[in-house]
Amino acid sequence: MSGLRDILIARIRADGPMTLAEYMAECLMHPEHGYYATRDPLGAAGDFTTAPEISQMFGELLGLSLAQAWMDQGAPEAFTLAECGPGRGTLMADALRATRAVPGFHAALRLHLVEASPALRAVQRDRLGREDITWHDHVDALPDAPLFLLANEFFDALPIRQLQREGAMWRERCVGVQGDALALGLSAPKPVAALEHRLEDTRDGDIVELCTGAQAMAGAIGARIARHGGAALIVDYGDWRSLGDTFQAVAGHEPADPLADPGGADLTAHVDFEALARAAGPAAHSRLTPQGVVLERLGITARAQALAQRLEGAALEAHVAAHRRLTHPAEMGTVFKVLGLFPETAAPPPGLET
Repeated sequence: MSGLRDILIARIRADGPMTLAEYMAECLMHPEHGYYATRDPLGAAGDFTTAPEISQMFGELLGLSLAQAWMDQGAPEAFTLAECGPGRGTLMADALRATRAVPGFHAALRLHLVEASPALRAVQRDRLGREDITWHDHVDALPDAPLFLLANEFFDALPIRQLQREGAMWRERCVGVQGDALALGLSAPKPVAALEHRLEDTRDGDIVELCTGAQAMAGAIGARIARHGGAALIVDYGDWRSLGDTFQAVAGHEPADPLADPGGADLTAHVDFEALARAAGPAAHSRLTPQGVVLERLGITARAQALAQRLEGAALEAHVAAHRRLTHPAEMGTVFKVLGLFPETAAPPPGLET
């Protein structure tokens, strides 16, 4: 047997169906065949493009928002500047460049990146060109210190469980084998304590997605911010509360069958921001706000106009298109949303409100 598909089929035949979360974890992070463990998936040659790759303005403005939050909290002398899932390092590079003129900010920051992919760590090292980066596999390993953190399209890639309501019980969607192919099925009905509150707003047949890993990470981030100060900007697609099947695969910038080529496509699901906010307590959270609104509040139009003065022809057209793509409601402006975390005693980061 060869390839992750054959490995998974053999495992299911031996041990029985696996949860969707187990399937996603294998597809994304298997050490030999996992999607993120084996490639740089970003850009035109990859499978998807994220906001930092679209325009430098995205990282610049988020970086300045964190820097202002740092100043508003008294400019602590030593703090952790962190990013979860830094991709190619583009977002952090833009944030660092934009904040270079903020007095004392760079002298006080200690740079930490949460990245499990060896392939992407190498890309980040080259992009950032710094010797003082500390990498971690998990958020739990971040220092106990004031934490100013960015997470763009990070939580959507964490493995989810899917539960389908049946009366007061839930049937879990699992990955099994049908013939020689992987196929989705349902477990026997069972009670799920974590979904007791969802019996109030769901009906039979409704699907609710749970991401316990995301909640644990939000809890670790929120605990540090509540205890030591700081702020987090979480940017992703999703909504305040999970409802419905949002499990999806993308390969070559096109939708794909998530079971067809394990390890060969990016697997994601929409983020349940309410679950993150609840898990992050006792840190406070902002109102969930569309990405376009946040960027406009942070001054993206003025920044775009300033950059446009040095451009012409195709470069200018691409710049205008990038501004529209990041902010317009018909593109990323509404689909992507921003949640801020901050101490109860502090104001939310600029661009957000409670």
